[in-house]
Amino acid sequence: MDTLNFKVCPLGQTVLRYEVPLDVFDIINHIYETKYPTLPPANKQLVGKIEKEHSLFFDGDPNNKMTPHNLLSQNVLQWLENIFRHYLDYNKITEYKMHLNSVWINQMFEHEYNPVHVHQGTLFTGLSSVMILKLPKSFGVEYSANDQPINGKLQVLGSASGQFATIDYQPELKERDFYVFPYDVRHTVYPFNGPGIRRSLSSNMDVEYNPIRNR
Repeated sequence: MDTLNFKVCPLGQTVLRYEVPLDVFDIINHIYETKYPTLPPANKQLVGKIEKEHSLFFDGDPNNKMTPHNLLSQNVLQWLENIFRHYLDYNKITEYKMHLNSVWINQMFEHEYNPVHVHQGTLFTGLSSVMILKLPKSFGVEYSANDQPINGKLQVLGSASGQFATIDYQPELKERDFYVFPYDVRHTVYPFNGPGIRRSLSSNMDVEYNPIRNR
């Protein structure tokens, strides 16, 4: 067959995976493990069926669920901003303003889970993320379909549909993975069986932009 000259024209929303620098990874885990007793609980504003959900950063309007606070170092905040900016630049979004709204940690134990949900900050437009901070040695016994393990997995459910469309994404998780996707992308985390901890960090970055100019 002759060599084909073609160009990929991707449609739909993008999920990007980054590797967290070791210093950022260690700082976040250290903050959580040393300050856990004093961290503000985040359960009231989250949908997770998780007992230990705690906030590290909030810069939205004070309300009966959360007041502004920051427990993160400047280099961690700068790294998050750089990653979100890279995502927008990669997707050719221009003339935007970013504002970090919230950062929190979910620490999951056996049978806890996050139902299918979307995110928002002060705005309905923005970027969310999932950072893998700690994983159990095993997600436990799969009660059926052992060849398609799903215990403890993150599943991102795209909004595209139709023939030949990739409509969901279920990555093989590793510590230091950092996934970024738009607020309105549905996602879920399945429960796991057995001992151990599944710890992750999420953050919401509001993005103000003109969707007409960015078509």
